[in-house]
Amino acid sequence: MQLKSRFLNDWFEFAEMYAYSSVCKNFGHESLISPPNMKPYIIGISGGSGSGKTSFIRRLRASFSEDELCILSQDDYYLPREQQHRDHNDELNFDLPKSFDKKRFRKDIEQLMAGEAVTIREYTFNNPNAQPRTLTFRPAPILVIEGLFVFHFKKIAPMLDLKVFINAKENLKIIRRIMRDQVERGYPLDDVLYKYQHHVLPSFERFIQPYKEEADIVVNNNRDFERGLEVLTGFLKSKLKDVVL
Repeated sequence: MQLKSRFLNDWFEFAEMYAYSSVCKNFGHESLISPPNMKPYIIGISGGSGSGKTSFIRRLRASFSEDELCILSQDDYYLPREQQHRDHNDELNFDLPKSFDKKRFRKDIEQLMAGEAVTIREYTFNNPNAQPRTLTFRPAPILVIEGLFVFHFKKIAPMLDLKVFINAKENLKIIRRIMRDQVERGYPLDDVLYKYQHHVLPSFERFIQPYKEEADIVVNNNRDFERGLEVLTGFLKSKLKDVVL
């Protein structure tokens, strides 16, 4: 027995029609078919560095197929090192809204909304031992946009149908940041602590925390995020599972 939903079926019907209309346009027959007024349900997930966004999203991803849900990460839109801002000590600051190519980020979101796939090169956080992959994101009826500044970007925030803020105590966030940056990215401890004090925390207080009050769902991740994940997963499945065929 296979589960289908009216929302899912309608959305894929839209994607097929849009793809056909694009083919028609390429052959000079623009008026044959135009895509219906259908767009994915878009969720924004934000929160401070070390709050647990990545773990939360991995778990959310595991509950849905790629045909049901697509996740686009702001992290894959970092500008090159030479375009990054330097602080008063001439240290590169990767924790500012201007650290990202937000125009391309917005363009790729719009492309997915239009039913078209997006291909980008994976960002490897300046790890010389990491081989970047070519990532392809395919349209789906649920689109998750995640990243530090997705609520702050003025042309992206209005696209969001639901805002989810992952919250955690400051001492827990810095411990998680140390563990991640040392183990996964190979950064020395003094560098991690410097960046947290001078880059991460000021940016959180200015560009991220103020939007917590605007979030539709706040998930507290001081111990775990299981209840918040359960609520969001159930809500999204209710949009997909209308009928059983």
